Amino acid sequence: MRKIFFGVFITLVVLFTFKYCGDIKEDKITLREHSALINKQVKNVGKLVVTEGHFSEVFTYENSKTVFGDWLEAEKRAVVIVNADVTIGYDLSLIDYQIDELNKTLHIKSIPKEEININPDFEYYDIQADFFNQFEAKDYNEIKEIVKTSLMKKIEDSELKSNAKNRLISELAKFYILTNSLGWTLKFNDTPITNLDNINGFKL
Repeated sequence: MRKIFFGVFITLVVLFTFKYCGDIKEDKITLREHSALINKQVKNVGKLVVTEGHFSEVFTYENSKTVFGDWLEAEKRAVVIVNADVTIGYDLSLIDYQIDELNKTLHIKSIPKEEININPDFEYYDIQADFFNQFEAKDYNEIKEIVKTSLMKKIEDSELKSNAKNRLISELAKFYILTNSLGWTLKFNDTPITNLDNINGFKL
């Protein structure tokens, strides 16, 4: 009788051991599947153009120089009309992140800075230039730099960048939804994100 009980005990131990090892193996497979899914989703976000704007400007460009000492002043001027399309986007393929399988955590370490693209269209009117002060390539380059500086200031004063940030946060919220649905934790700069409202605190 004692041998029978001993045999049953050994059989149960073996069965439980196989079941335990099987569960561990199954957990590891699931963990790897989740890790691969998260990795794929992060890489799939790619380049995101989040907001667009249009600006129009009218500039008067003037330049003068003295010739023959101080005897003569040569001038040139032009009226420049600029229509510019502006896009603000993020190359999210450059997100610095780490997947911690052991603790089931997605760490977002940093997010790339926004990319501002300005595509201006120039129209020149009322171009006037004295014989000794003609328009040259450097004048057109100077006009482009003046326009770019002016447009950048307008962009900073507008709501384009804040709108872009809001759109970006909406995209990043997908990471929280994904990790939360899998039972994982999302962290940004080592701070756990416990709800969607926390994402608004991202310092981008």
